[in-house]
Amino acid sequence: MDRNLALEAVRVTEAAALASARLMGRGDIDATDRSGAEAMLRTFQSIAINGVIVIGDSADNEDGLLPVGARVGNGIGPELDVALDPLEGAAICATGGYNALSIIAIAERGGFLRCPDMYMDKIAVGPESRNLIKLERSPTANLRSLAEGRGVYVADLTVAILDRPRHEKLIEEVRRAGARVRLLRDGDVAAAMATTNPESGIDMLIGTGGSRQGILTAAALRCAAGDMQARLRPRNEAESERAREAGIRDLDKVYEIEEMASGSVMFAGTGVTNGDYLDGVRFFRGGAATNSVVMRSRTHTVRMLRSVHRFDLKPDY
Repeated sequence: MDRNLALEAVRVTEAAALASARLMGRGDIDATDRSGAEAMLRTFQSIAINGVIVIGDSADNEDGLLPVGARVGNGIGPELDVALDPLEGAAICATGGYNALSIIAIAERGGFLRCPDMYMDKIAVGPESRNLIKLERSPTANLRSLAEGRGVYVADLTVAILDRPRHEKLIEEVRRAGARVRLLRDGDVAAAMATTNPESGIDMLIGTGGSRQGILTAAALRCAAGDMQARLRPRNEAESERAREAGIRDLDKVYEIEEMASGSVMFAGTGVTNGDYLDGVRFFRGGAATNSVVMRSRTHTVRMLRSVHRFDLKPDY
């Protein structure tokens, strides 16, 4: 893939972030989500790729503008797979919360794990913690391995966990092990990305969340040289059957990061609201400022971009 494609992709996430941020804190989750999707779809059509969405709008969203199987790009460039979320954290944005992002990952055909939209067990860390985690271990064992490998105490570590009833026992165990806990209302992709930044204060993400977000997280961490493992967690036989229809035979399989996002991968993300990894959109008279990241797995190059958008010279999303 042409390395310049990553900079083209960030134009798409910027457009979606600007559109979603317009409705930040207004309380309308659906309108906020749709606004970002419309801007992403519109801007994607100017990108020189022949893309197919493999991770897109939830299958439960019948009005999704960016569903799995849809084609994006102008159809002229290379054939690529696309994973995206115009607004990761729609409820966050609608209520003015923390960690809402617009994100895109692009890979060569077959680069992303095809899996249905369901729960997924995840554990993720940054580059300095590679090869120190295993999903099959207990949280306590993983924390001890992480502390030993990094030469710190467990008490020095901070673990991000979605604040959900299903995580009550997990949170209790992490606290008993002596680590600090950052409870997340939503936004586990941003928290996982934050493990790659030592200044974020987040050392590990662990818990059960959406599989769509899991694949996007794997793409980001592969580009940033982080590490991740995951396992699908179907809640009933219907979800198990959906996984089998997608070609997944072993529902107990633990996926390594390279199995979720393989080959040449590019990732772009723009903050919608302030978060652990990116700042949110800030509007001013006649324009707005955005904070984005662009990454490539081939070189592990991470570019942080602060952009100023003038609405008198370009469309106001």
